[in-house]
Amino acid sequence: MSVVVALGPVDRPIVEKHLGVDHVLVSDPSAADLAVAEGAIVRGNVTVDRALFDSMPQLRVLARTGVGTERVDLDVARERSISVVITPGSNTNAVAEGALAMMLHLSKRLSQLTNLVRDGRWSERDSLPLGDIDGSTVGIVGWGRIGQRLGAITTALGATVRAFDPVAPIPTDIRCDSLGELLAVSDFVSLHAPLIDSTRHMINDESLTHLKPGAILINCARGPLMDLDAVHRSLVAGRLAGVGLDVFDEEPASIHPIMSDPRVVLTPHVMGLTQTAAAQTFTDAADGICAVLRGEAPAATAF
Repeated sequence: MSVVVALGPVDRPIVEKHLGVDHVLVSDPSAADLAVAEGAIVRGNVTVDRALFDSMPQLRVLARTGVGTERVDLDVARERSISVVITPGSNTNAVAEGALAMMLHLSKRLSQLTNLVRDGRWSERDSLPLGDIDGSTVGIVGWGRIGQRLGAITTALGATVRAFDPVAPIPTDIRCDSLGELLAVSDFVSLHAPLIDSTRHMINDESLTHLKPGAILINCARGPLMDLDAVHRSLVAGRLAGVGLDVFDEEPASIHPIMSDPRVVLTPHVMGLTQTAAAQTFTDAADGICAVLRGEAPAATAF
């Protein structure tokens, strides 16, 4: 019977159901458990470096919940012929809906209006102009599964979608040839790009000079895609009308001045963790581990 360790919290009933009787799941593994583990399910906030790989000499497969592998030493995995399973698509709808929720929250001024009613300041309601998705331009940075899903949803709500991605093919009628072009025309900008060298701090002081005044910026992808200090400066200067953040440079997030601004909505990297999305993520991770341990190809891997 193969030992599969959980590095981070998992939905145990779902994982055990899909692992079946041939594998035993160990949560909060000891050093002895790690030493005999042939599989591992790893949550996105866990760093898997060479030392952790060394502690699992029998490891054959590591399943990362989600698709980001920046916390996994892929070079070591390749050296040791360890399969790195990913779970693309499991949270596509959840993250797209989360980005939309932030757009609506910020454009409809829900936090400010809630406080206005609670404080008995009803007469001030006209001081907060409200926006619409309908008739707006939604700029999507990263035309993968989540970006395309958000594009479909916002199109259905009456928005014009524009997209920028230097790698993925984008329909000609919505494609922007540069990030600056997209920022200049978008009322909403939503980031859905992977974190690689070329995308780190792609939203910075220089790129924000192209921003359409009054735009709303959403990041449900990776915190380091944005220079948060630069975003804060743009918000204070009034170029940005609102910011939605589900991800941060460091997680748990450190306190930053932008967090106290009422035009900012914050969530702790949970937009992809709806009940439906989490169940599918753990299902895909367990299925991927079983496939590798049976000598079969998993549905999706990092390399």
